[in-house]
Amino acid sequence: MIPSVNPSGSDTRGLLYYLYETGKYEDHTDPHLVASFDGMSPDPGRDPNATLKDLQQLLDQPVMALARHARPAKHVWHTSVRADAGDRILSDEEWADIARRIVAATGIDPGDGQPGCRWAAVRHADDHIHIVATLVTEDGHRPDDYRSGARAQAEARLIEKELGLHEVAPGDGTAAQRPTSAERHKAERQGRERTAREELRETVRRAVAGATSEEEFFDRLASAGLLIRKRAAPSGDLLGYKVALPDDRNKNGEPVFYPGARLAPDLSLPRIRERWSGGFRSNPAPPLEDAVCTGPATPAAARRRTATAAWQAVLVVEHGDDPVAAAHIAAAGEVLDALAKTSAAHTRRELRDAATAFERASRSHVRAVRGHNHALRQAARDLVHGGPALGRGEDGATTAMAIDMLFFLITATVHWHAKKGHAQQAAAARQAAEHLRSAYQTAAMQPLGVLYQRGRRLNRPLLRRQTVLLREALPELAEQILAEPGWYALAATIADAETAGHDPATLLSDAVERRELDTADSVSDVLVWRLRRLADLPADAAEVPKKSTAKSPSAARSAASRTTLPGQRLGDEAAGNTR
Repeated sequence: MIPSVNPSGSDTRGLLYYLYETGKYEDHTDPHLVASFDGMSPDPGRDPNATLKDLQQLLDQPVMALARHARPAKHVWHTSVRADAGDRILSDEEWADIARRIVAATGIDPGDGQPGCRWAAVRHADDHIHIVATLVTEDGHRPDDYRSGARAQAEARLIEKELGLHEVAPGDGTAAQRPTSAERHKAERQGRERTAREELRETVRRAVAGATSEEEFFDRLASAGLLIRKRAAPSGDLLGYKVALPDDRNKNGEPVFYPGARLAPDLSLPRIRERWSGGFRSNPAPPLEDAVCTGPATPAAARRRTATAAWQAVLVVEHGDDPVAAAHIAAAGEVLDALAKTSAAHTRRELRDAATAFERASRSHVRAVRGHNHALRQAARDLVHGGPALGRGEDGATTAMAIDMLFFLITATVHWHAKKGHAQQAAAARQAAEHLRSAYQTAAMQPLGVLYQRGRRLNRPLLRRQTVLLREALPELAEQILAEPGWYALAATIADAETAGHDPATLLSDAVERRELDTADSVSDVLVWRLRRLADLPADAAEVPKKSTAKSPSAARSAASRTTLPGQRLGDEAAGNTR
């Protein structure tokens, strides 16, 4: 159950008009009062003789009783209280009790003989109510509604338990500010899918991804079409910034600006600067293992480097110090933003949703120590500078490879937050992982299909020889792999590795040692991407690679060691969920 408090409205009549309006909003059906401060307030929804003006005047009466100069300019308090989609439909009586508990907990109408404000609870849909109050008590004072949002949330947690409803994970104060009711209503009127605050938050996050300086950051904001205002000290030093959408304006026609800190706690200018404190080379040479079939600044090369960086980061999150792990988790959010920004249309929506969900998981009270997360931030930068990827060929296949590795990283993040008791962050990371799984299935379908068909066309003697090799290299997993449809794709990959001059048995052993595979639904699919990355094989594999200047088996083992810590093995919980 989610209360969403907006404590600073000014138009009681306008809000009531919205709550009782049925013609413009599909979910507004049978609007009516379920409770009010006196239990006798006029209900324009059920009483044909009652009007919106009657209810508005009744609620505003304590405000209007004050001298004009003493009336608060922002006198309307409003919250919606929404049940989870999986909850049962509550009765009017249950919603009435919930409304009374919320206004008491927030100080709007505390009860026990204390003066309270006038309020009314309106239900116009099965799953939620709206509570409207005016912020002057019956004796003419301001109510004690300090931190009414947090108090409403705490009461909602108690209500959920008592009524057997879905229990929302408790927050820790690190979440981004939710859009207000007014912002949501404005977005609905304008036909926007999201509020201006949400659109700005995503755009600023993407501008931060992999940026290395204030100049680059503000250039990206300007290129995205945002209006920017900078706040400077008398010395000229930049102190902060605000952004606005060009078409989001107030009643006076002026742009509505949001400071970075109001979009998310880590989007204030000082917090953004922390990301740049360690610095990194803006144009690094591509790692040796990324040299195959791609230039240093192509989308495919950027995705291969992203896969490698994500693989390294899994170790840090699982085994590193908490502040360093937190920095890698924050940088993973940058990578997801950059990948969503540059991916093809058929995966872009799921990747965008993954990045949006993971935004909540990227912050906690464990303060990130920057400077050790260069590889992930560089990967985000490479993705941005590599430009948009095609949804096919090497671009499409390396997208699947990158998503596959990022899924492992996000799953490690779920476990890290869960161990720390960060319920909301763990839930957000889990949601991001679900979106990544969907994106992976879409991205991997074509390249794995090509490999499958190539594997089916291999001659029988070669397949028999590879079967023997598999049983010798991975005796505990061989029969499971041979029974999977993905075996043929793996067989084609083993053939490619052998053609390129590698020792397939060594590659298989290295790939399995780097992560346990007991929980994988398709071990073969997981090994395909590991082998193709370790052996520098084209991810697309539309053509068999020619034998030439490939690494020796010892070089392959050296490449493998660069992305794992000596003596450490990683649990493959993620693999079991991606297939």
